[in-house]
Amino acid sequence: MTRTITPRLRTLVLLILAVAGALLAGAGPASAHAALTGSDPAQGVVVPKAPDQVSLTFSENVSLNSNSIRVLDPKGKRVDTAKPDNLSGTTYGVQLKTGLGKGTYTVAWQVVSADSHPVAGAYTFSVGAPSTTVASVGDQEAGGGFVGWLYGFGRYMSYAGYIVLVGGAAFVLACWQRGAGVRALQRLVVGGWLTLTAATLWLLLLRGSYTTSGSAGDIFDLNLLGQVLQTKTGAALVSRLLLLAAAALFIAVLFGAYDKREEGAEKRDLTFGLAIGGTVVAAGLAASWAMAEHASTGLQPGIAMPVDVVHLLAVATWLGGLTALLVALYRAPADTPVGSAAVRRFSQVAFGSVLALVGTGVYQSWRQLGSWSAFTDTAYGQLLLVKIALVALLVGIASISRRWTARLADTAPTETGEATAGEETGKATAGEETGEATAGEETVTASAATKRAGKETVKASAAAKEASGTAGARAAGPGEEAPAGQAAAGGDATDPERAAQLARQQTAKDRARQKRVRDADPHRFGLRRSVLAEAGVAVALLAVTTVLTQTEPGRTELDAKAAASSSSASSSSSASSASSSSDSSSGALTLDMSFDTGGKDGKGVVRVDLDPATVGSNEMHVYVQRPNGRAFDIPEVKVAFTLDAKKIGPLPVAPDHVTTGHWAANGVQIPMAGDWTVSVTVRTSDIDQVTVSKHAQIG
Repeated sequence: MTRTITPRLRTLVLLILAVAGALLAGAGPASAHAALTGSDPAQGVVVPKAPDQVSLTFSENVSLNSNSIRVLDPKGKRVDTAKPDNLSGTTYGVQLKTGLGKGTYTVAWQVVSADSHPVAGAYTFSVGAPSTTVASVGDQEAGGGFVGWLYGFGRYMSYAGYIVLVGGAAFVLACWQRGAGVRALQRLVVGGWLTLTAATLWLLLLRGSYTTSGSAGDIFDLNLLGQVLQTKTGAALVSRLLLLAAAALFIAVLFGAYDKREEGAEKRDLTFGLAIGGTVVAAGLAASWAMAEHASTGLQPGIAMPVDVVHLLAVATWLGGLTALLVALYRAPADTPVGSAAVRRFSQVAFGSVLALVGTGVYQSWRQLGSWSAFTDTAYGQLLLVKIALVALLVGIASISRRWTARLADTAPTETGEATAGEETGKATAGEETGEATAGEETVTASAATKRAGKETVKASAAAKEASGTAGARAAGPGEEAPAGQAAAGGDATDPERAAQLARQQTAKDRARQKRVRDADPHRFGLRRSVLAEAGVAVALLAVTTVLTQTEPGRTELDAKAAASSSSASSSSSASSASSSSDSSSGALTLDMSFDTGGKDGKGVVRVDLDPATVGSNEMHVYVQRPNGRAFDIPEVKVAFTLDAKKIGPLPVAPDHVTTGHWAANGVQIPMAGDWTVSVTVRTSDIDQVTVSKHAQIG
């Protein structure tokens, strides 16, 4: 039977495209999930001579390639060795060529953060004195432009495909097993599988260009594709494709052997096997996101990744099941309507999913924000507030659906459909069943009316087929009389065009009859409308969630701001010291270094003050702060001075603890002037420690 998309479903499809397009277009480049927290030389600083290397410190580990850190001279010529390396912890650097002259140098960097998102930026420093520069770094656009939009849309479609695939299959297995034979549900679940598979392949192709040049011409670059396959994100996407092959086998069994199996112990065993296998595949698909994105890095990744898997499963079960219920209410045949028992079961499953969603969402919010102020002070927090509002709205509409479900359950056994004498030709009346009864005297239950309508549909379809293949056949349903002019048409009935026209007319009558049966129950009609409203809100919720996954977490954003503020203060202090040194023979030296020991509460900034920073005896103060700027007490701090040019050192210094986050040492001896390496070893626990260092001219 030919089916067409109803106006409401057509509206919903347009809503999906409109909301997704608006949010993804407004999202712009993917926000950085790893932030630059320090650099040496620092932004805007003027150093007396060219450094041997440039180092960058990030808020988390990043991935590098040969073009990740570029240093350009005033003429725009590259002066680094193109071999960036990890110096320590989250600090990365690249060696510079020798014999560099005076002027302003540009440092351009582009890396991939641990949660798979590209990060890019640039700053300048000067040697001797500032100068004009022609260096341009506009050719590196991380996560933006046309490729960035395509990648964001691919992410949205992958989430949508996963939700429809998992939620639709769960709805059939857990709530409405008869739905395995409903063509509309089969198409929905298979469509989810195709969407997720196509989106995964699309992301794999786009990944190389997305994280490097951002050029559409590099989408089909096989060299970039080979590099992507060696990354964590590439491995996750390939794993997803392998799991989708297993999902295809699951779908084939669900809509094949399972649908044809008769009720009994054998089918119950198959249901149990499908449930276990489907859960494993669904959890594996969810893990392909968890192992490569926000949950895989930052605070408590060992807990965050399983929580993220549960969160995705809960979302898919709720929203995907909601989509399947919507399709069943609108598109299921009249002879196989979704029963009130199936709706009640889904209501219970959805309630459990919402509870899991709230529990995992609270943990994720705490982990990504870290403070109440981050809700309003960061883009991630503001988007999270929008998401919470949409979830609350969705739960509110769901409560209305639950009320319709309760009424449906209460009235299903006694609902009646009256057969009136004035109904159109072809509809069985109560009088035809009893011979004497009139409208209002007897009622027929809704289930009986449904069965009768189903029989009529079968007979009418058979009549339509007969009309298209047999001369003189009539396309009339039971109880319907052929039109007066049809019998006289004679040979016209053998005309294929006439037969097709009659078949279309009969199909329209069948659809109208099915719609009358579906709309006969006002409670079922109300449920359809409330579920449609839920689906509309769910579309917007999914789009906001997709943008949220591309936004820098609030905790990282606040830490980066604090580190940048501290670095700026350090640069100002260094500039002030340099200015004052022109009028005197000595001046204090201040060095700021970000650190990350890798353990719990292991991030912060250490500041070393050396006064007067000359040959001979000096006074040293060491301050340790958390990323938010507060004093940070740690078990141990050690400092060492090394002059590589003269092979002096390391000269260790063990400062005394003065107060919270403050250590000091007097009589620190600097034997001769030169470019010294100041190394600070920070220990935040019994096993977590890291050494960070910076170069400084002393004496």
